[in-house]
Amino acid sequence: MSLYGALFTGVSSLSANSRALALTSNNISNINTVGYKASETQFSTLLAATRQSVNGFASGGVRPNQINLISSQGLLQSAENATSLAVSGNGFFPVTSDPATAPSVGELFYTRAGSFNQDANGFLRNAAGYYLQGWELDDTGAIPANRNQITAVNVSQLSGTAVATDSMDLRANLQASAVPPASYTAGDLAAGTTVPHFERALDVYDSQGGSQPLRLSFVKTGANAWAYEVIYDGPVANIGGAANNPIATGNLAFNTNGTLATVNGAATGNASVTVPWAASSGLAAQSITVNFGTPGAADGFTQFDSVSSLINASVNGALFGNITGVRVDEDGVVRAQFDNGIERSIFKVPLGTFQNPNGLGPVNGNAYQRTDQSGDVSLLEANTGGAGAIAPASLEASTVDLASEFTDLITTQRAYSAATRIITTSDEMLEEVTRIKR
Repeated sequence: MSLYGALFTGVSSLSANSRALALTSNNISNINTVGYKASETQFSTLLAATRQSVNGFASGGVRPNQINLISSQGLLQSAENATSLAVSGNGFFPVTSDPATAPSVGELFYTRAGSFNQDANGFLRNAAGYYLQGWELDDTGAIPANRNQITAVNVSQLSGTAVATDSMDLRANLQASAVPPASYTAGDLAAGTTVPHFERALDVYDSQGGSQPLRLSFVKTGANAWAYEVIYDGPVANIGGAANNPIATGNLAFNTNGTLATVNGAATGNASVTVPWAASSGLAAQSITVNFGTPGAADGFTQFDSVSSLINASVNGALFGNITGVRVDEDGVVRAQFDNGIERSIFKVPLGTFQNPNGLGPVNGNAYQRTDQSGDVSLLEANTGGAGAIAPASLEASTVDLASEFTDLITTQRAYSAATRIITTSDEMLEEVTRIKR
């Protein structure tokens, strides 16, 4: 080994430890960066020749290698923002720098920094300016057949929503001792020619968020037998005229023990009611399933000898409501919340998984991009196929261990100081060599 070789070995050590110091400094500076993954420096030998004789020696040096610990899990911390997201387990949020275009998979970046907030246009963007990508759900809540068809998540695309009534659950008692009228024909209750033994008014909701009044009237027609009419109490023009009222008629039969036996002659507890909205109303015909209870059970309509009364009525649907907030569940479903109590699923956030996540290439903004070392991305639903869970209203803390980093600072400083001694000693020896000629 020549003196010049020793000199260059010391220089390589200075360079390697300088790189290690820079990496440690970068880790420490990102100790509070959400979703940051710490890196470490591992050293390897660097020889001047690849083959040596048994007793030979060739000067060399040291080479620093940056190891990205991207797959490490950071501590999850709660956040006040409902759209702050963290990943518990494997996977990354797919993001892009431009929300205006639908990117291909090859144009995406991936991050664990889930501090997403709405921007002025309703897009979810994190602190680094990356926009969250997701699958846009159809009316049934299904994701696109093409899993690579993703777009920027926008939570302000809905101004409001309404849900039409399609089911009604009733619990009531009809007085067993009621005396049937001398005669009854379907439609007499709506016409007022027969006085009902019991009736109640209920509001249902149409497809445009309007409240519509219906009245259910009941009359006893015989032993354990009752007739019912569903009457529309709004402007009759909405249903095409008075001739369409009542909008539904039927009959109930009861067992001798007072429980429901049949509805319209069938041993089922349901009846279908169709509201025949006229074209002038702007509404399509609306079908509502009325549940009178379970035949043979006392969980719906009963016939006991007590005053007729409505015990409970449950009508689904909702009036028009404005959007009030957004939440994300553990499966990554983005749900818009409305002031009428309705929630609507609008997006589902996928997780990008890689065969070798530590091989991803870092980019500015605490994000990564696909490389040959990482392998191709798979966009998976959370909690499926090896993908982790999404923790809503949470953030993943940096994986930097401050105690470990300070220890690395000390050892790096000592190694750097030792390398300078190699250089100064080599310099002194070279100086002695130059004095030989004198």
